[in-house]
Amino acid sequence: MIAHRGDIHHLFPKEYLKQKYDSRGDYNQIANFVYLQQEINIKIGKKAPNDYFSQILEQCNSGEIKYGGITDLESLKMNLSQNCIPESIFQMTLDDYPAFLEERRKLMAKKIEAYYNAL
Repeated sequence: MIAHRGDIHHLFPKEYLKQKYDSRGDYNQIANFVYLQQEINIKIGKKAPNDYFSQILEQCNSGEIKYGGITDLESLKMNLSQNCIPESIFQMTLDDYPAFLEERRKLMAKKIEAYYNAL
């Protein structure tokens, strides 16, 4: 049995992006997706990445759980790395979305290349 229900989460939430971007093709980018527990996805809602990621960072410093179970900076950085999420996401707002997509695509490509070269 699956213990947690999962969702496809938009790192830059779809409703947040709709403030500036009209097209589904703008916000439904593969580089904007990550798999996330449903209850965490609902809590994040349409918050800006710099808002909810700063709360996750605060969670690592205080130990007070707000999103998920990551409670230390090392685990957070490892999770970001494993999911090819640039650490610059802590400061990103709506205007940073194109740069985020570019940066994350490069991280994803490096991960795929490393896997391929390890075959």
